[in-house]
Amino acid sequence: MNKIDPDLVGFDFVYSSCAFEHLGSIELGLQFVKNSLKCLRPGGIAVHTTEFNVFSNDATIDHQQTVLFRRQDIDRLAAELTSQGHEIVLNYNTGSGSFDRHIDVPPWSGIHLKLQLEQYVTTSLGLLINKAS
Repeated sequence: MNKIDPDLVGFDFVYSSCAFEHLGSIELGLQFVKNSLKCLRPGGIAVHTTEFNVFSNDATIDHQQTVLFRRQDIDRLAAELTSQGHEIVLNYNTGSGSFDRHIDVPPWSGIHLKLQLEQYVTTSLGLLINKAS
């Protein structure tokens, strides 16, 4: 995913769904998001979802098959992108309803918004990025 063909440019929209957390590290995942913007025309939209570490902004899973992004990782990405003129929409609200509070543990039921992965709780986080015009 970090070797995107340089001929893939000028698109209105790009997306990935629960993919860039599987690139081997937090840094490689963040690099993918930045590289994906090269595929867009000015004003194009990128939408990406990834695994989000719900309760820790420090300890996490990194350098494994699946990594968990922390708020500090996403905030750092957002700061870099906005400094380049891109717009990014983030919503860190993980919900407060009964289904939001349920944490599925192994062996997972398959029905969950949050699950236990090692000692961490994770959920999905969406990134909506508007490429600078």
